[in-house]
Amino acid sequence: MSKPYQNLIPYLYEGVYVVDKKRRIVFWNEGSERITGYKASEVINSHCHQNILQHVDENGKHLCLEGCPLQHTLDTGVIHEAHVFLKHKEGYRIPVTVKSIPIHDDDHRIVAAIEVFTDERFQRDIYNENIELKDKLKTDPLTKIANRHFFDFHLTQRMEEAKRFNRPFGVLVFDIDHFKKINDTHGHLVGDEMLKIVAQSLVSNVQRTDTISRWGGEEFVGVMDIDNINDLHKVAERLRNLVKQSTYKLDDGQVISVTISIGGTLYQPDEDSSTLMDRADRNMYASKSKGRDQSTIT
Repeated sequence: MSKPYQNLIPYLYEGVYVVDKKRRIVFWNEGSERITGYKASEVINSHCHQNILQHVDENGKHLCLEGCPLQHTLDTGVIHEAHVFLKHKEGYRIPVTVKSIPIHDDDHRIVAAIEVFTDERFQRDIYNENIELKDKLKTDPLTKIANRHFFDFHLTQRMEEAKRFNRPFGVLVFDIDHFKKINDTHGHLVGDEMLKIVAQSLVSNVQRTDTISRWGGEEFVGVMDIDNINDLHKVAERLRNLVKQSTYKLDDGQVISVTISIGGTLYQPDEDSSTLMDRADRNMYASKSKGRDQSTIT
């Protein structure tokens, strides 16, 4: 069998990997290493159905076990494109666009498939804006995302824009459920790692025009460029599911995860920031009181 993937440029910005008919990974380029954190030596000759990247859709459905785009291409020969979320080696979720392409032998039989995946954070330039904030005065030193001071400044700006240009927006408050238990059980260093994972899962999966900040402790806040309650609720639920699917692996091999409770609301004309944030915060506590791991948006 010829191996056309060997002629691919290994330094493509996109991630590129190839599987044979049994979904055994036989090629893994540097783009794949950069996006996923996994070196080629860690994945070559493993099978993608072993759920290495743990692709999920926005509802948390595990596609590697049910609805795999690569398997669909191997079975049908049809090029398949999908918007999914893979799990980085460090545990947080990354939004990617994947395209699966069949490889045929000289007799036109499908013998392998290529998957090309693109990190959508780079497409939206959100990586530079939300992860590599150059001004340290705007950045939370632990999670490396915007801090409370930047959030206050940005919220004031958005309120002015809303008043002058009738440009609506929403606010979300995220609180990690039972975070004290993580610290008490596993120690504060593990707690810090979970804070980083939650921060990255939130920041990596919002629009370029949205802002996620650390509010303090285990609480995060977001100013969302959105104009109705239904869409704000959809964003909240998508982020809640993605955080829930993000994990951290302990030194002993144990895998832990957290859930978040979310409260949200839309900015109302001429209200002040304290009224706006108090309403979102009350909704977050309503989610807590209803059992946690849910969203309350009013």
